[in-house]
Amino acid sequence: MRDYLGLTPSRPRPDRGDQRRGDYGKAVARLHDDEREVGPLNDQENSRLTRIKLFGATGSVLMLIGSLGTGQIPVLQNPIAGVRVLSLPSRMWSTALTLSIGGTIMLVVAWLLIGRFAVGRFSVEVLNGRSPQRRMTRRQADRTLMLWIAPIIIAPPLLSKDIYSYLAQSAIAHRGMDPYVISPVRGLGVNDVLTRSVPNLWRDTPAPYGPLFLWLGKGITAVTGDNITAAIFLHRLLALFGIALIVWALPRLARRCGVSSVAALWLGAMNPLLILHLVGGIHNEALMLGLMLVGLELCFRAIYSSDRLRKPGSMWPSAAGWTLIAGAAVMSASAMVKVTSMLALGFIGIALAQRWGATLPALRHAPIGEWWQRSRRSVAALAASGAFLGIVLIVVMGVISAGTGLGFGWTKTLSTGDVVRSWMSMPTLLSVTTGRLALLLGLGDQTQAILEVGRPLGELVAAVFIVRWMLACLAGRLHPLGALGVSMATVVVFLPFVQAWYLLWAVIPLAAWATRPWFRLTTIAVSAIIAIVVMPTSSNTSGVVLAQGLLAGVIMVAVMTALFFEDLPIHRWWRNRRGTADADPPQERKPDVARVDAE
Repeated sequence: MRDYLGLTPSRPRPDRGDQRRGDYGKAVARLHDDEREVGPLNDQENSRLTRIKLFGATGSVLMLIGSLGTGQIPVLQNPIAGVRVLSLPSRMWSTALTLSIGGTIMLVVAWLLIGRFAVGRFSVEVLNGRSPQRRMTRRQADRTLMLWIAPIIIAPPLLSKDIYSYLAQSAIAHRGMDPYVISPVRGLGVNDVLTRSVPNLWRDTPAPYGPLFLWLGKGITAVTGDNITAAIFLHRLLALFGIALIVWALPRLARRCGVSSVAALWLGAMNPLLILHLVGGIHNEALMLGLMLVGLELCFRAIYSSDRLRKPGSMWPSAAGWTLIAGAAVMSASAMVKVTSMLALGFIGIALAQRWGATLPALRHAPIGEWWQRSRRSVAALAASGAFLGIVLIVVMGVISAGTGLGFGWTKTLSTGDVVRSWMSMPTLLSVTTGRLALLLGLGDQTQAILEVGRPLGELVAAVFIVRWMLACLAGRLHPLGALGVSMATVVVFLPFVQAWYLLWAVIPLAAWATRPWFRLTTIAVSAIIAIVVMPTSSNTSGVVLAQGLLAGVIMVAVMTALFFEDLPIHRWWRNRRGTADADPPQERKPDVARVDAE
């Protein structure tokens, strides 16, 4: 610390022109390298791509069928109850579980296979950090994503019942009550059609979501009333709108960072976690991430342009200035869906301060006697940037909180999710494990006491790391988008409560910046494993039934893989049959008229 402040006597006194960057972020900066754009696929690769697309689509269809039995169908207003064909999976639960697991594995396998046409072969191009010779086009990537998503759009909610909490909290707001104070049980009643489908853990807890999201849900409730099926469908359309925003912004951010847009789309938007949890599970992270990425792109478009942010001789913003304001407002609105995305404003603030002359070397290497003289421009730029974005954030928060009529109660319910002990949260996992060890040693159950210490400590560690990534960004070593992605990953690791889809908070921004083998191989492996490990099981599913469903699902995937990709005798028979059918039919031989007449 003394070295950083310039108080160590033995340290050589840096001159005024010393602008060396700090050491912050050196290791993280190695995650990025520019990628070169390559040509489209050849005919043989396009044929393989088509097979993979159909293989993944088949997996989505199997998940759709299986979800009729394993999906999170409402307790009341079951739309398939009594329908002969559609209700079969619910009466054959083991079969439905097999189809769901097998369809999920097929989708993950298809995603891995199609990665060859996005980032290259894992053992060759990805491992060595090289660009492939050819990639699929952006149009092919978009069509593949739409094909894989289409069956899931009409499926019941997958893997989570959070949507029913959304519906209950929106109904509370629609009836003129405060969802940040009144729980579903107290506001709607325990026998209400919406309350009955809310998980027991969340029936008596207030809403932890931002007022913008609950206001949108309130509008959906005004349209659908107590019709659960219609409300779920409209909420899924809202999630799809968020996915569309992600697909719009992610390639643009990737090109801005020198990364292939198709590679970013494959790792971020086509990620099975996004398809399963944001589309299938209908989580509001889709809207949060979509608005956040659009805001980032608009802000970067203004900050990194050569246009002035203000009109010459005037305090009014120029066209670029209005773009910056719009981007900051969209990002602030994203935080009113889920407050986590507010972190992105910090890195936009650093990028804006850099444009106005802020540098980390001026803050770090100045001797104490000359600190203010050398640092005042950086301090002024950081203060001006923070004030500008702070004003935009406060205005947007005030307008949304007051305009929706929901107020600022959301600030008091942000820690509602802490009641869950998630194994994916490192502080929670370590605290629970320590508590179990203490119980085995006869020291009593101290788990809750350890959690109350471990979780805040984890949040403090996360805050320290985030400050470090901000300093690395200020030094110019990390791009603001990459620093944001690494900070989001830090939040996910140290957050007291983590779910599988929270990984997308970090994966999607980093997909547009990080390209090195360590990041891509780790992200690919973690995404594939988590997508399969989180299965559509219920609390009363026995281990034997789960093992049977998993084994049958693996066998089904093996059979489907052989049918799609192996050159089986039936394939050769079909090709020969088509070749015979397509060939010209043999001409009927006509008698020789001259010869007949001669005879």
